[in-house]
Amino acid sequence: MDLATAFQSINWLSVLIAAVSAFILGGIWYGPIFGKSWMTEFGFTEEDLKKRSMSKTFGLSFFLAFVAAFVLEMFIGAEANLIVGASAGFFAGFGWVATMLGILYLFEMRSLKAYIINAGYCIVSLTIMGIILGAW
Repeated sequence: MDLATAFQSINWLSVLIAAVSAFILGGIWYGPIFGKSWMTEFGFTEEDLKKRSMSKTFGLSFFLAFVAAFVLEMFIGAEANLIVGASAGFFAGFGWVATMLGILYLFEMRSLKAYIINAGYCIVSLTIMGIILGAW
């Protein structure tokens, strides 16, 4: 399949829903599940987080999640099913993102706990995106 055909077969609604899923998961993952641990590992305080521009942070985060969903959709293709989507999402998260984060965290001398929190989010998020994209 050529790039033009692949682009024409994009299901934009599923890409949007997949992006929303990553955004929602991030709120849960970095909120009630791992929020305090994440803040501790990166040295953030509540005051630090309140200083940031929430509209910029959330807006750009959603845009980046949308790009990730779009690229995953292009990668798995229009013929993908739920199993292919889930597998592609998992292996993209585990095999590409988590491994590259691992390299960065080794050189940055970050903790294993920080790595597990962030890499775990990437793996789960991309797997859920793949399920959504593959199912539609």
